[in-house]
Amino acid sequence: MTEVRPAAAASASLWERDEEVAAIAEAVETLCADTSSSGHLLVLRGEAGFGKTALLAETRRIAEDRGCAVWSARGGETLRSVPFNVVRQLLQPALLSLHPEEAREYLGDWYDIAGPALGIAEPGEGHADPQGVCDGLVAAVTRLARRDYPLVLLVDDAHWADQETLRWLSVFVERLDELAVLVVVARRPGEVKGEAARHLDAVGEAAGRAVTVLNALTPPAVAGLTRATLGEHADAAFCREVWAVTAGNPYETVELLAKVRESRLEPSESSATELRPLNRAARGGGLVDRLETLGMEAHKFAMAAAILGADISVAQAARLAGLERDEAVRCAELLRNARILTEPDPGAVPADDGDLEFVHPLIATAVYDSIPGGLRTAMHGIAAQVVTDAGKGLAAASRHLLQVHADGDEELVEQLREAAREHLSVGAPDAARRCLERALEEPPAPEVHARVLYELGCATLLTAPARTIEHLRTALATLPGLEGDERVDAVYRLSQALLHNNQLEEAVRTVEAEAARHAPGPARLRLQAVQFMWEGVHAGEATTPRRSERLAELASTCTGRDNAERALLILRGFDAVTRGENAEEVAEFCDRALVNGSLAPGLGWTDQEWGIELLMMLASSYAYTDRLDRAVGLFNDALRTYVSAGWSGGHLALAHAYLGLGLRRRGRLKEAEESLRESLRIAERVGRGLPLYWSATCNLVDTLLARGHVAEAWEIAEQYDFAPPYPSTIVLPDPRSVRGRLLLAVGRVKDGINELEAAEKAAAVRGHLNPVMVPWAVDLARALAVEDPARANRLATEARRQAERFGTDTAIGEALRCAAALETGQRAVRLAQQAVTYLESSPCQYEHAAARVEYGILSRSVSELGRGLTLARSCGADGLADKAQQALHSLGAPQVGLVPGQTRR
Repeated sequence: MTEVRPAAAASASLWERDEEVAAIAEAVETLCADTSSSGHLLVLRGEAGFGKTALLAETRRIAEDRGCAVWSARGGETLRSVPFNVVRQLLQPALLSLHPEEAREYLGDWYDIAGPALGIAEPGEGHADPQGVCDGLVAAVTRLARRDYPLVLLVDDAHWADQETLRWLSVFVERLDELAVLVVVARRPGEVKGEAARHLDAVGEAAGRAVTVLNALTPPAVAGLTRATLGEHADAAFCREVWAVTAGNPYETVELLAKVRESRLEPSESSATELRPLNRAARGGGLVDRLETLGMEAHKFAMAAAILGADISVAQAARLAGLERDEAVRCAELLRNARILTEPDPGAVPADDGDLEFVHPLIATAVYDSIPGGLRTAMHGIAAQVVTDAGKGLAAASRHLLQVHADGDEELVEQLREAAREHLSVGAPDAARRCLERALEEPPAPEVHARVLYELGCATLLTAPARTIEHLRTALATLPGLEGDERVDAVYRLSQALLHNNQLEEAVRTVEAEAARHAPGPARLRLQAVQFMWEGVHAGEATTPRRSERLAELASTCTGRDNAERALLILRGFDAVTRGENAEEVAEFCDRALVNGSLAPGLGWTDQEWGIELLMMLASSYAYTDRLDRAVGLFNDALRTYVSAGWSGGHLALAHAYLGLGLRRRGRLKEAEESLRESLRIAERVGRGLPLYWSATCNLVDTLLARGHVAEAWEIAEQYDFAPPYPSTIVLPDPRSVRGRLLLAVGRVKDGINELEAAEKAAAVRGHLNPVMVPWAVDLARALAVEDPARANRLATEARRQAERFGTDTAIGEALRCAAALETGQRAVRLAQQAVTYLESSPCQYEHAAARVEYGILSRSVSELGRGLTLARSCGADGLADKAQQALHSLGAPQVGLVPGQTRR
């Protein structure tokens, strides 16, 4: 085998890396060739010392030679708890080149959302949505990347990157098809667990075949490197021993050969036995022994540098090590000469105020691990003070505070609580959780213990419902405990966590028990409203006897003077609409919950006191009582509010889903489909199986069926598991009814009938009698028309009775459409004509179009079919339009083309 040599300009660490360098050069060339080309992702995997950092340095050299902008960042073993650490490093070159107003202009609406995470804007009040911050960072990098084309992003030691950065990176690399950027990520195999591992694995999956696994150097390569370093006279036996001692690890090989040269060891077989002692001196315990030979002060300086981990300045390391400035400068020089510390590459990883970094992460790890446990803990405590004194804030100091000995320090508890608040304000709940869990270990003073538990429960609400339940239960049981509004808030959040953890009955019982502890007043009224709210979203049998009657009694005393009363009025309206009570009365309940036609202060979409469920009940009540302008207005308001606030997780998914529901009912089917597909895309990121996921899927299937896209509806149902078992919370419209309709549409009539009968039983158990919200009856009646006409007629008659009780034009018109479908001759024509009369007064344009087409077919009226065809096309109901066109053709009418500007999917 021949010795493999790198190009002359290449680093010794690139020996035997020709293929990798060629792949990198090709990727850079592709990037530079065309500004419209899609981006590219390369992942370098290799053990410590296998040359990942050297390859990234070579990537920088190649890219800069081609005129590319290069941004780079590096994870750190002791810095993984620092949120957004790596992405901040990555963006520093671009951010430092911008004035604040320029940054605001570039980031636009994302400035206030991503800016705090990047450290360029003050955080707002309350908790930032982690998914919104992640999306804001994606938008920030995207916009800046377009400005700086051609751009190369380098992420070194990604296995040590903070979880927030990895979350961003996993999302960003999915967008590379739309952005001409080269991303190169270097990581070790393993090293990562939990959520961070999932994000890093997603990056690897996105790279596909562009994942390069680095191998150890072969014996010929080590021999070539040895002779290139020490001279051609190095004999074969010596070269073989170099390989045996280092196992072909490129970094260890380079370091060992440097030691051989420094010690003036002859590269011959007779001196080969000296290689192992030299190798030990270059790493681990040998490195520590070598540090000691540099003197106590230099050793202390190196330990201080290892504790600081990043942005290592001589001044801060001196203070941490207890050294005078001049002595610290001397120590820094000694450590540079000993190849332990070095000056950062000014173009590689910009530092805030750092003068130094470790030559290699292996050295940093060895020095950090060598610090005795007690001393390391004490140094972290001093480092926290150094960081805060430098004006970086308690969030930045928290990684050091987490390492301090637990000693009942009340000041430390307050510092950790403040650090948690800072983390939450920039969208880093996991970092906040770590701070508060550490505060509990201190432990806090008895009078604040329950508050720390409560804050911890709030921090984990969106990320770990089960853990939240434990924390909040403990907070409520701790004495001295929470009092007043704080205790009511804790009970409400506990019930939310129980709901999210699929423990709905326990959520109801928890709120009910707490309400019983309070005397009549605002607090008790709020808790009662919360209890009714959770029971209202339950899809099964009511957990409280006479729930509807008790709710009606309580709401009858409410005038809407505060938000607790407004909440009860909304809940009364929603209960009434599900039970099919008079629609005018339902709308009156809802209107009384508003203030001058708008949501009351403290009852908005982002207010935390009540949550999103209550307002979705309000808007849905309007949607099903034919007040669609008001419903769609509320749904649009939710969407605008969440986008503006940067809430791009579950809340935004629900807003899109319910806006889709409103648009579907209005008959704007194409717009509804777009909103619902966006809802489903966001819901996929949040997690399958959640109620919001069902809302998106169910409404999309329903909308596709209305459009006549049956195959697509079935595909969505199959892809997203739209089938039993159904969720324990209410989904609108009723998923059993929608799935039954889908099964009928694909020709599985028996299965469809069974599903609709299951919907009938479930609705009866819950008392859901509204034929529009739970439309099983009209579809089941049509399906049974031939097999069991008597039962079909009974179902249609009862559906009409319930519709007339509810009283909306849509409900009555739909019941009449069903009745007409079961009749023949002139009776069918008269019923169809009556359906048209009601539905032309309804805001639900699809149902109006369907009634027109059906009436036109029964009456053989070309004019009615033409009007139905026009309506169907304006709705985007392609299947209905085809049906009308075919009927016109059968009547000998001329072919009617698409209206101007309309396209067919």
